[in-house]
Amino acid sequence: MKSTSCPSCRQSMLQKTFERQLHGEIELDICFSCQGIWFDDFESAQLTPGGILELFRLIQDHHDEQRQPLRDPLVCPRCSDKLLHGLDVARHGGQFNYHRCLQKHGRFTTFAQFMIEKGFVRQLTVAEIDELASKVGIVRCNGCGAPVDIRKDHACSHCRAPITILDPQAVEQALARYQQAEVKRSAPPDYELLADAIVMRERERSRQLREKQKKGDSLDGAEIVDLIDAGVTLFSTLFRR
Repeated sequence: MKSTSCPSCRQSMLQKTFERQLHGEIELDICFSCQGIWFDDFESAQLTPGGILELFRLIQDHHDEQRQPLRDPLVCPRCSDKLLHGLDVARHGGQFNYHRCLQKHGRFTTFAQFMIEKGFVRQLTVAEIDELASKVGIVRCNGCGAPVDIRKDHACSHCRAPITILDPQAVEQALARYQQAEVKRSAPPDYELLADAIVMRERERSRQLREKQKKGDSLDGAEIVDLIDAGVTLFSTLFRR
């Protein structure tokens, strides 16, 4: 497959493979110089919890590398059209920004914005920014790398990204959340519970058959165990706990 050029520096991006939800793999394009990731279609949402953890560790491994500022404009590596700036609400709180192709080829997301999207980074409140501004005047935007004078602005004046920090508590919670999700996703079926569900279901069917016999109703052919149907019963039982 032809290498993908970075939307910012135009150099070839590194291709890394991660697990995809349900089945298969996702091949992401990463530029460590610009600290950005190119996602085709909806690849960000298709990463498994384990894939998110693996990508987070990869970002942390390259955290100290020198970052060059993003160019303006950013262009789509598929069609070379200018990317459009977008803003969205993260599932676990805060807002994150990205740059997307109008032709729906994909989107470019910086490392920092990916970590906001996945809950590793926390957005500061107005009170927290004001307190920080009394001690620190200018910070670097996690979205585009531009300097932000937080004594005057509560968001980046260039890309409008909110002021965020890598909160140890947020990281710890996110790691625990994704680790638990990955264990649950990759765990083999509990056949003992499944067998119990089948037994309970068959007992209920036997009871219904006896009632039919008492009423003189005609009986259908031999009952066949449906593992999917039994699995639904098991899921319903566990969900009610």
